[in-house]
Amino acid sequence: MLVLGDAHADDPENRRALLAAYRQADADVALQLGDLLHYDLPIPTWFIAGNNEDFDVVAALRNGLVTNSRVDNAHLLASTAVDLQGIRVAGLSGNFAPTKYDRPRANLVGERRRHFTHEDVQAAMDLTDVDVLLTHEAPHGLPVAEEYDVGCSHVDDLLNALDPELCLVGHHHEHAETTFGGTRVVSLAPAWERYYALDPDTLALTDYETPDT
Repeated sequence: MLVLGDAHADDPENRRALLAAYRQADADVALQLGDLLHYDLPIPTWFIAGNNEDFDVVAALRNGLVTNSRVDNAHLLASTAVDLQGIRVAGLSGNFAPTKYDRPRANLVGERRRHFTHEDVQAAMDLTDVDVLLTHEAPHGLPVAEEYDVGCSHVDDLLNALDPELCLVGHHHEHAETTFGGTRVVSLAPAWERYYALDPDTLALTDYETPDT
């Protein structure tokens, strides 16, 4: 199973790198950790929305719609889960904003649709038997190099509730690892640098250099 970090594939060079990773991995399905920005994909890909997306496309996918012919093989995980190759994968889309968290999702408009809300987190907490959780926002304790304190208590709460074996995190453009309770937490490098292969039997994660485009 192919696993990809942030893509920012509205940039042509990043898009070429993203598609090169798909070709090199030669996988049947893929997971992607947000900031995708290109939704016409070679194989079925389950992704979470990041803080940089086409939010009209994301809104359409939330409602089970496809907006145009440039959306293919893109499946949104938004407080939902899917069974893939014998493992159950769940995703929380968006990032945290204190001033938006308690607002109804329906009240978020424009770029504010990038944020997750209390109802999103609660819906995710009601999921069961999750093996792998995808988040764009990190839990506490992830050793990434940022100029602010990394970690969101709502993601902490979600990990405590679901207790997945593995949590994959986007957003930080850096490979880093920690544990949170019984969960291995991995921040992924961006897709233009590295791609990953996930063994569905063991949940072992192996990274590879993205080939030159």
